[in-house]
Amino acid sequence: MFRRLFVCLAVLGTVAAGAAPAATAPGSRPVRSCADLVRSFDVPDARTQVKSASVVSGAKEFCDVRGTIEPNIGFQLKLPLRGYEGRYLQYGCGGFCGIIDDPDFPPGCGPAFGDAAVAATDDGHQAPPENPFDASWAASDQKARDDYFFRAPHALSKVSKHIIKAFYGKAPVKSYFSGCSNGGREGLLLAQRYPHDFDGIIAAAPGAYYTGLIGYQAWIARNTIPNDKIFVLHSAVMAACDGLDGLVDGQIEDPRLCEFDPGTLAGQLTDDEIARVRRLYAGPADQGVRLYPGGQPYGSEISWTFWLNPSPGLGRGIAPELADNGLKHLVYPIGRPHSSLESFEFTVSSFRQLVPETVKANSLSLDLREFRRAGAKLIIWHGAGDQGIPFEGTLDYWQRLTGGKDVDWAKLFVVPSMWHCAGGDTLTDFNPFRALVSWVEGGRVPDRIIAEGRDDDGTVVRTRPVFPYPLRAKYDGSGSIDEASNFVAAPGFGFDDRIRWAGEDLYRSGPVAP
Repeated sequence: MFRRLFVCLAVLGTVAAGAAPAATAPGSRPVRSCADLVRSFDVPDARTQVKSASVVSGAKEFCDVRGTIEPNIGFQLKLPLRGYEGRYLQYGCGGFCGIIDDPDFPPGCGPAFGDAAVAATDDGHQAPPENPFDASWAASDQKARDDYFFRAPHALSKVSKHIIKAFYGKAPVKSYFSGCSNGGREGLLLAQRYPHDFDGIIAAAPGAYYTGLIGYQAWIARNTIPNDKIFVLHSAVMAACDGLDGLVDGQIEDPRLCEFDPGTLAGQLTDDEIARVRRLYAGPADQGVRLYPGGQPYGSEISWTFWLNPSPGLGRGIAPELADNGLKHLVYPIGRPHSSLESFEFTVSSFRQLVPETVKANSLSLDLREFRRAGAKLIIWHGAGDQGIPFEGTLDYWQRLTGGKDVDWAKLFVVPSMWHCAGGDTLTDFNPFRALVSWVEGGRVPDRIIAEGRDDDGTVVRTRPVFPYPLRAKYDGSGSIDEASNFVAAPGFGFDDRIRWAGEDLYRSGPVAP
């Protein structure tokens, strides 16, 4: 739920075997000057004022477009002056948004792939730089809430394509969306509500269960333990569970294999700390009724040091900041009594009080027929060690969406040990954008994507294949365990992915109205 963490992998040749560049004429050039874009654009339901458009020179020369979509959606759109091949890539916005996260060009893609136009938005409000978690903008402004909940990504898609057509003389040939956390929620929401906006969508660690997610942040924020005890706990968990997947490699393939009892740390952790840890792993519940489909995964403990506990630049910690600001300003209907981190009660009744407003933000529709009929492709991925949004919720949604069957328009990838969007004990980076483009434009269904582990200097120290869920990577018995080539696909562990919880009525089986 923090910031967009995606960039395109380097592509040094064609996208994939059989994949042609998106545009028919290589290296499309502008048909008007960059400065000509400073004006109003009458896009239906998204009237736009471009406030500045200037040429930026350097390794890549582009027209840097900044503007506002009514009423207050700020955006940035970058238009290459040379090498544009007809692709548009839009990034999602993390956390409570409020800033425009400078959109990256896909790096190193070269002339065969061509450059893409890229864009990002602040989702309709501006947060103060000193407080990225601020949600006071939502206290009494329903339009600002709706822009954040669902409208802004769709509006930006329409506006960007309109401006691209004005600048190059034709609309994008292929459009892509990539987001993580809240951006992953946006990706699923676009597929569900606006199925014709994008040809390919990456939805990573999606905050799809928004109704329960802020309460989940409150739950973990109120069950913290000191950092020194976290390291003790993590060492014990890894010693007990690392090898349960058949390989001792410093990572837990599936945290659900682990049945570590924190009570074995009596004497090292206090009784209260042991109770807190048990609650963290279990997730919030009210008399046996789960209030969120997941809990903290075994193996994720080191990431608690900054997600749950105070750290430089992150105030009280990410979870308490998200919970307190969300409960005070965002997740209850305007004019109704609100709550806070300190006062929120973990009951089914409290959960139901969040539904009327947050249902607008949920991306839990199980009806993606129109997206599929449009020929679009969806990649969902989630780190198995995600401390911010438990991966179990995504598995639950996937099971309900597909019935556990293999489908030809969507794939799910679960990255062992990875934290929220990036980072982890071993595997730290996962980027399926190249695979998505190959799938959309070349028909190559992704059957494996390589995850990377990097050290503090950025050096790749481990590669590991990630196969479409429920398949997993299994060591073939020879060579380095840090090289992807020494792993093959194997059946998953056979867990039941469907979770019974308080929000099962929130899934939608029919079309979602825009």
